[in-house]
Amino acid sequence: MTFSVPPPTHAQTKVLLNNPNNILLLSNKHDHVLILSLFVPPAFLYQEYRDTSKQQEIEQRRQQDGLTSGVSAGLGVTSPPALQLQLRNNSRSLSLWQNLEVVQQSGLLTQLPQREVIIQEAMFELVTSEASYYKSLEVLETHFLKNPVLVNTLSQSDMHFLFSNIEEVMKASERFLMDLENRIEQSLQISDVCDIVYDHAIKHFHVFITYVINQVYQEKNYRRILQGNQSFREAMAQLENQPHVRGLSFTSFLILPFQRITRLKMLVQNILKRAEENSDMEANAIKAHQQLEQIVKECNEGVRKMSRTEELISIEKTLEFKSKSVPVISHSRWLLKKGEVQQMAGPKSTRTMRSKKLHHPVYLFLFNNLLLITKRSSSGEKFQVLDSCTRAMLRTEDMEDQGQMLANVFNLKLLENQEERHVSYMLKTSSMSDKLRWICALTPNRRTRFMSTSARQPASPQVQCIQSYSSQEPDELSIEMADVLNILERTDDGWMMGERLHDGEKGWFPCRVVEEIKNQEVRAQNLRECQRIHLAQEGGASSGSRLGSRGGRRTPKTPKVSNFFGTWTDPSEEEQ
Repeated sequence: MTFSVPPPTHAQTKVLLNNPNNILLLSNKHDHVLILSLFVPPAFLYQEYRDTSKQQEIEQRRQQDGLTSGVSAGLGVTSPPALQLQLRNNSRSLSLWQNLEVVQQSGLLTQLPQREVIIQEAMFELVTSEASYYKSLEVLETHFLKNPVLVNTLSQSDMHFLFSNIEEVMKASERFLMDLENRIEQSLQISDVCDIVYDHAIKHFHVFITYVINQVYQEKNYRRILQGNQSFREAMAQLENQPHVRGLSFTSFLILPFQRITRLKMLVQNILKRAEENSDMEANAIKAHQQLEQIVKECNEGVRKMSRTEELISIEKTLEFKSKSVPVISHSRWLLKKGEVQQMAGPKSTRTMRSKKLHHPVYLFLFNNLLLITKRSSSGEKFQVLDSCTRAMLRTEDMEDQGQMLANVFNLKLLENQEERHVSYMLKTSSMSDKLRWICALTPNRRTRFMSTSARQPASPQVQCIQSYSSQEPDELSIEMADVLNILERTDDGWMMGERLHDGEKGWFPCRVVEEIKNQEVRAQNLRECQRIHLAQEGGASSGSRLGSRGGRRTPKTPKVSNFFGTWTDPSEEEQ
């Protein structure tokens, strides 16, 4: 789409944008300075920029949620696109493309339709957030990695464990940022950025995969060094207290690359939602989104593979088989849930109810394709395996509460156990949510609630995350601020199981970190946007591969991305 307003020359753009109060100077190791003509507040490190951006998404939905369905804009209700700009256009918000002095002086804003302004803002946010991300990487490098006091406290191997290939990640960001800056300087009206994203994802973003996979050892060794190296601990405490670190922890800088690659995918997705159908911008956004999703998938799979193998080895060392041994370690096996429950014993008679032996503890290890029922040893360090069953042969039956003694009880049926017999266990959990979580983990595909996001209706309950949550158990879902989820289950004691819209991942999380989206129109809009992405991905798979051939590599149709901290797997999918 073109407009009659003549764009300023390159030199004019540089003069107008390079306001000393708003310019962002990014120095690099090659002793030259990148001048990025963007309104990124000088104090904003990426952690702050990212949180601010997510908070604005939350506030936008909150205000949309407050609009009355069916009331027209003519009656004074702000439409969603205008509301989005209104919420971001204040002194506490991140900068906007439309607020650039050169844009306001050009007359573009009087001629561009609102939809085009929204697209410009989406592309502008991708660029400004990359600038903030690079700025935070520079702090990690200059303040921590190159600090002589800190370096002298570490061995060469510990330096590698902590910082991995962060310098290569920085080079990738520097190249990416320079290309984005060059594109912005070509014209006030940004033509596209997703073609640049795709090109760099193909050629340079593989460094993210190496870095993220190494995070498994990075976190473990950081804790080890902190505990055993007093000089390092003292030096780190001093560095974290420096003013330009802005109260942020060292670990918040270490996790930046994974946060950035996942956020970059979401920013491209926002452009894709708003791009005109069948346009070049849509085609580029589809290719970029597919490639980023593939990178995130490889990051997650690499991390999971390393974590799962270590976990299986650790579990197998604690198991003692009374009779038939079951091999636990397998490349296709991983832990889904573990924990102690109470096995009910004896008939439900008055005499039994009064007995102290009404129930005794058993410990369950549930893998994606196997269940082990065990009993703790007297030392508490070993587990004696009492029974086992393949996960596909498990069935559960919920039982109504019958007073305090029989509250939170369900039946677990092993259709064919290790002795090829049909057996049943009556199990009691500590809470209602724990019971439901065990039932869902043991037999997830026995209920109709596990329909795809595309099959859901606007009446389906939705929530948005208002406080980030990191999973504590394998069946939980790590969610970030502004994530939108469909609710599949909820309990009266404060837990929900949800399906994240943008990638379909499922898992449990506490109710306190989300708030319900009540407006049906907003829920419908969220589903439509999700469906748009899904259809664009499907429709663009063949064309994306064809267009992507110019980059020297076919873009595969990307499967659903698994969660970094865990996964929700249907046994029927595993069996296939």
